[in-house]
Amino acid sequence: MDYLEFYSLNEEPFSQAPNLKFYYNSAQHSRAMLRLMNAMDTMKGLAVLLGEIGAGKTILARRLLDNLPEEEYESALLVIIHSQITADWLLTRIARQLGIENPAPEKLKLLNQLYNRLIELHEKKKKTVVLVDEAQMLRSRDIMEEFRGLLNLEMDGNLITFVLFGLPELDEHLHLDEPLAQRVAVKCRLESFNRESTEGYINHRIRMAGGKTQLFTAKAWDNIHTYSRGIPRLINTICDNSLFEGYLFKQKTVDEVLVKSIATDLGLVMKEPPKKPARDHMARFRPIMPETQEAEPPGQQEPAGESTDVELEKAMNRAVVDEKAAEDTEELDAVLDQIIEGEQPPKRPEAQSKPAAEDKGSTEQADIDDMLDNLDEN
Repeated sequence: MDYLEFYSLNEEPFSQAPNLKFYYNSAQHSRAMLRLMNAMDTMKGLAVLLGEIGAGKTILARRLLDNLPEEEYESALLVIIHSQITADWLLTRIARQLGIENPAPEKLKLLNQLYNRLIELHEKKKKTVVLVDEAQMLRSRDIMEEFRGLLNLEMDGNLITFVLFGLPELDEHLHLDEPLAQRVAVKCRLESFNRESTEGYINHRIRMAGGKTQLFTAKAWDNIHTYSRGIPRLINTICDNSLFEGYLFKQKTVDEVLVKSIATDLGLVMKEPPKKPARDHMARFRPIMPETQEAEPPGQQEPAGESTDVELEKAMNRAVVDEKAAEDTEELDAVLDQIIEGEQPPKRPEAQSKPAAEDKGSTEQADIDDMLDNLDEN
């Protein structure tokens, strides 16, 4: 028994292959589809769809191509697989996709072949559309100029419309040829799914795979959305691994614990930053004891609590003394500044005079002399 049989599924619901059967028409996908369809139907010339890695651009491009009626459109899908292609290669590839069997090696002849083919299709009342996936790999100015040159082939309007699908950096590449960037008639963006869309996406794919029961708990959906950041490709990866792991543990319903374990193994769980230690606001009042200080004899040691309180009081008293010293220093600095500037510093109030010890002694000696003189006279 494999996990498909264990969960009563007909096929893998979360395969990474762009299978149109599993296309999920979310609100934003629906809006993008309508805008791009209108751009092609009215032959706007150039439309662009931007989205992050794994946002679902490729499957939307295939769905868009699949929706174009053959009797009304001559359409093609180009997938750019590397960034080293040349403008000549691109023109030749477009020519083959539009039905030119033997593209000329010379550029002028090739452009003439393309123009004649576009006129032929226009006369047949067909709209020519070329979709280009992974277009962010087109990074040269020459290629952007070729797109602009093809868009200049007109007859009562544009003869061809390009729809470019790519990462957000594609927007910068278009500005390699500013006139081309100004030709963009429609621009759409695919964002990550929100929590509601994530749940809808998971349930939709399970139903399309033949699932009849709910395979994930509500809290599991929460974790899937958190760890995938709403990116469809990552949702597929987490769900596929979770179902397989659930099958190994014989869990009929995948819970949030299992999802977190899978996301951790995939490296999708963000590590929490280390917590900062609480700040000790009293540390500056505690005395710093020398490391070489010898311990007192056991009989003379004070109780731990008492010693800490005494030392804390002493430290706080020293802080008060230091503050008073700082004030005296400021006053002295002010006086010195006045002297330097030639001003007379304020005089301090004189202390009250006290009788000197020697004055007191002199008075007593005079009294004794007077007494001796009186005795002599008598």
